Amino acid sequence: MLTAVAFIVALGVLIAVHEYGHYRVAVACGVKVLRFSVGFGKTLYRWQPKRQQPGQQTEFVIGAFPLGGYVKMLDEREGSVAPEERHRAFNTQPLRSRAAIVAAGPIANLLLAVALYTVVNWIGTQEPVATLARPVAASLAEQAGLRGGEHITRAGFDGNLDPVDSFEDLRWRMTRAALDRRDLTLEIAGESGRPARELLLPLSRVEAKDADAQMFRKIGVIAPLTRPEIGDVVADGAGDRAGLKRGDLVRAIGAMAIVDGQQLRETIRASVEDGKPKTQAWAIERGGRSLHIDVAPEVRDEGTTKVGRIGAYVGAPPDMVTVRQGPVTGLWRGIVRTWEVSALTVRMMGKMVIGEASLKNLSGPLTIADYAGKSASMGLTQYLIFLALISVSLGVLNLMPLPVLDGGHLMYYLWEGLTGKSVSDAWMERFQRGGVALLLVMMSIALFNDVNRLFG
Repeated sequence: MLTAVAFIVALGVLIAVHEYGHYRVAVACGVKVLRFSVGFGKTLYRWQPKRQQPGQQTEFVIGAFPLGGYVKMLDEREGSVAPEERHRAFNTQPLRSRAAIVAAGPIANLLLAVALYTVVNWIGTQEPVATLARPVAASLAEQAGLRGGEHITRAGFDGNLDPVDSFEDLRWRMTRAALDRRDLTLEIAGESGRPARELLLPLSRVEAKDADAQMFRKIGVIAPLTRPEIGDVVADGAGDRAGLKRGDLVRAIGAMAIVDGQQLRETIRASVEDGKPKTQAWAIERGGRSLHIDVAPEVRDEGTTKVGRIGAYVGAPPDMVTVRQGPVTGLWRGIVRTWEVSALTVRMMGKMVIGEASLKNLSGPLTIADYAGKSASMGLTQYLIFLALISVSLGVLNLMPLPVLDGGHLMYYLWEGLTGKSVSDAWMERFQRGGVALLLVMMSIALFNDVNRLFG
């Protein structure tokens, strides 16, 4: 139920803002708007405000099918127009006015994203501290010299380093760097009075087509530092039989020192030899005393791989920090984040076109609905971040030069501005058909990806 409500609210807000952008600029340009609709199909509710701009008699409608909306304007190409109202028709407006009306929808979505990111910055979020867990063995992070426990204070490109607020902030920068094939410089806080040092993470060497868990395994930075502590222990599980107790702090397994919970989980997973459990000596700390116990995991199948399990929650929650910005900084960071997400979205679309990025990155309504429900269950700020991300995607997608989208109409106007002639009806029809076909292909791929993610 929460997923359905969160999804419908998200669609309603994003579509209404997009269409309001078209509507508001059309009214400002003196164009008569006949209908403002959120949704298609059967009308669920309609109303006509008594107070409107002079000459406007706009009907506002909510349709039964929520995947879209439209603003219907007076237009000679769509019906007869009285001579006295011809000056209020969309098609009779100057080129700059028509372009502004069309561009206003996507721009409204981008402005909404700025507003949402800004509100999140002002409210503040609880995020893990940017202290790194032990990197994945043989990963780029390990090869670069990271060992776990490093606290990252700043990060950036080409010597321009900015403060890192949290582990999520660091993950975002690593994502951008890996997808753009750029090396990321990290500043690591000094310990015991030592000065801070810099380390280059060679993310230009990451061959990643998807921004997924596999990409972060290649990088080697998967999770923030957590205490290698044993949580709840399942009765009669491998850990319980070995004598592990809730609150035990694991210091070493065999000759390997254990730094954090992520490393402990990976070590337990790998404690299988020739398909059989591998008994290992654990050094633990319990109530201030050091103990040594032998632990033999249970073997479980994970796809085609056999992994070890001990029947216990492994790793304590990470240390958290409240990330909150002031009024000016929060607004500026909202603008910057919207720009960064927009630029990354454009680059990913370009890479998908030339085959450098996987089409698996396309998402459809099922994935969006799933994320809407999950983000809503995590709280207001996470839901607002989700809305901002989808709003950016909607704005950028609509600016693509496809004939059925706003960006396609802007391309027509660009041609008209350069040549002084509008695109002919015959070519307009051809472009429309091609655009619809391409959009249907993209929607089919996105829906296939949705089904694969959720049910594959």
